Amino acid sequence: MRHLLNTLFVLTEDAYLSLDGENVVISREKQETGRFPLHTLENIVSFSYAGASPYLMGACGERNVNLCFFTPSGRFLARVSGESSGNVLLRRTQYRMADSETDSVQIARNMVFGKVYNSRWSIERTRRDHGMRVNADKLAAASKYLAGQLPVIRKTEDLETLRGLEGKCAAAYFDVFDELILSNKADLRFDGRNRHPPLDNVNALLSFAYTLLVHDCTGALSAVGLDPYVGFLHRDRPGRTSLALDLMEELRSVVADRFVLSQINNRSISGKDFVQRENGAVLLTDGARKTFLSAWQEKKRQKITHPFLKEQIPWGLVPYVQALLLARYLRGGLDGYPPFLWK
Repeated sequence: MRHLLNTLFVLTEDAYLSLDGENVVISREKQETGRFPLHTLENIVSFSYAGASPYLMGACGERNVNLCFFTPSGRFLARVSGESSGNVLLRRTQYRMADSETDSVQIARNMVFGKVYNSRWSIERTRRDHGMRVNADKLAAASKYLAGQLPVIRKTEDLETLRGLEGKCAAAYFDVFDELILSNKADLRFDGRNRHPPLDNVNALLSFAYTLLVHDCTGALSAVGLDPYVGFLHRDRPGRTSLALDLMEELRSVVADRFVLSQINNRSISGKDFVQRENGAVLLTDGARKTFLSAWQEKKRQKITHPFLKEQIPWGLVPYVQALLLARYLRGGLDGYPPFLWK
């Protein structure tokens, strides 16, 4: 089993990354501010404009350390990739199946099934644990609707219909998402999903969590030899990691959304942790991002029994295990892609 190593998050806007021997060095105005052994890192995520040295980028590529660059607000800029890993036959199979709608829908509908199943059980978890504090009838109605769509998704034979079902289920889920927020509703109320940019506090948290999750999915797919840019549900678009977005769908509610809810409901995040830009975009403060990322890393170390493998693994390895299962299916080792079904 793959070991879960550390992720180095660089949040200072003017930080520059370089390599000194076997250490990643972080500098500001040519003064060293941090040093980390490269062999202990699985990912480096930089929210700095200053960039990194070509030597460090080359070393990350050689050692399969995922190095990604984002703007300070969290918009993806670039990702450093070394030589493609994995069997070329696996990628040829991926490309061939992605070109076939019949083959694509066999995979995509399992991913959408996983997304809707997990969204429903996220609602059910709140009903079970906090039934006296929420509108139980409203949550029950949403849960019933999502449950009713699952057999329909299983039988869907074309991608456009599948995307329509996924969109309706996502709307039903987000329609009751505010009921899942139990603390500080004055500052952290959810009135609907918005993005590019997020316009309120809760959407700022969701967008940041999704940014981290898609990065983890991209790294996992690359690690098993798949091309993260060629998807089955999300079609090809220059610069878009379509397969990572596919893989993320089934993990959104149980990894990103539940994590955001825990940060809100445990009062780790409050209204003072956000700033609003002139264009209306709402962002986390630097201090809040550090708190959020620290808790994110801790969450990834917590153990869960994988529903398909029946083995205990850290949450942080779930994207990697799902990428392995997808690769196994593409190689013909499984009859179908088994989505991650949380309960």
